Amino acid sequence: MAGHHDPALTGIRAVAALLVVATHAAFATGYLNHGYLGNLYARLEIGVALFFVLSGFLLFSPWAQAAADTTRRPSTQRYLRHRVRRIVPAYAVAVVVTFAVYTVFTPGPNPGQSWYGLLRYLTFTQIYTDSYLTTLLHPGLSQMWSMAVEVAFYAVLPLLAYLLLRRGWRPRRVLVGLALLAAVTPVWVLLVTTTDLLPHSAGMWLPAHLAWFAGGMVLAVLRCLGVRCRAAVAIPLALALFLLVSTSLGGTLRGPDPASAPVVKAVGYAVIATLVVAPLALSNHAPLAPGSHAPTVLADRGGYARVLASRPMVWLGEISYEIFLLHSMLMAVALHLVLDWPLFTGSMPGLIATTLALTVPAAWLLHRVTAPQRTRARNAGTSAASASPRWETASLSAGLSSAAVTAEPAGRNTGS
Repeated sequence: MAGHHDPALTGIRAVAALLVVATHAAFATGYLNHGYLGNLYARLEIGVALFFVLSGFLLFSPWAQAAADTTRRPSTQRYLRHRVRRIVPAYAVAVVVTFAVYTVFTPGPNPGQSWYGLLRYLTFTQIYTDSYLTTLLHPGLSQMWSMAVEVAFYAVLPLLAYLLLRRGWRPRRVLVGLALLAAVTPVWVLLVTTTDLLPHSAGMWLPAHLAWFAGGMVLAVLRCLGVRCRAAVAIPLALALFLLVSTSLGGTLRGPDPASAPVVKAVGYAVIATLVVAPLALSNHAPLAPGSHAPTVLADRGGYARVLASRPMVWLGEISYEIFLLHSMLMAVALHLVLDWPLFTGSMPGLIATTLALTVPAAWLLHRVTAPQRTRARNAGTSAASASPRWETASLSAGLSSAAVTAEPAGRNTGS
């Protein structure tokens, strides 16, 4: 299997995780009510799209590279075995611990806190219901919707890879196929938001986010073709699009929004997140020779990659999955027990700092206990030069599905 030995790809996972923590803190402290600035805070949920783009890139790359090299396709059994080994132990521990904490910690309504809810969360099926917000939403696990989406993507990826590459390495055909795959997202979102054909919770299902994964898969194909992308071009464009999507074009929490707003946001997130990852995925590497899986860096890639490849960012990136698993529950503890702030009051920076102070050590411990042995061994020697996110430990997601949010007056987002 091809590995992408690039510490910057680990560092960007830390950014994604911190964005998710920040948007949840903005919701909990009422900062989403601050006009356009509140919209910007809400759009920090784009950290979810970053995780999905990374997953699409890292997990599809071995199939794309094998097709380009005309070598044997990756083993589906080995791929699935590594996926289960990487995600399930830490996930199961986090879910059980959260349910245990909430047996004595009851800051508000919690429809998901039941034996049935525990079963649904442990089986990644909590989002497949007609009324998720009123029947299975657990405030300590609200971010886990994205894990259900990730697992669905993991399950269908081998089939998608087969369909896209079954006629061999035909890059144009693959890119057209990925464009059609991405087109599923706006159609699905429109069906959810403008018709009664699907339950409202269908806005959290995989089709609503296929464009995000497809963005990463496109990068995997472009990498095999030797395409390069400069951060000096991609990042300013991504920032400009982020500011645009944060306007009423992408919807607001105060409504009413035009029917196009959810589509603009879903497609906009796909483009923005792909642009953010592109300079790292399409970096200054020598093209891979047939059968080679160790690209060599040819030249300095600039400040963007250097910052993301720094030791603190790589270290946080290595435990970003565990931060994602634990941060919602620990943020609730920080808000109600440590800081003693009523919901929708207090300081967003203060809640972020307190949450991270509780979450980072717990995430490190969870990672040490549950991560695969090879991952722990690599982390023990992690440096900016040695950290290497591989397809076996590819990015996982976090956050709140904007497509499954119910907005109440005063910006009280009941899905967070």
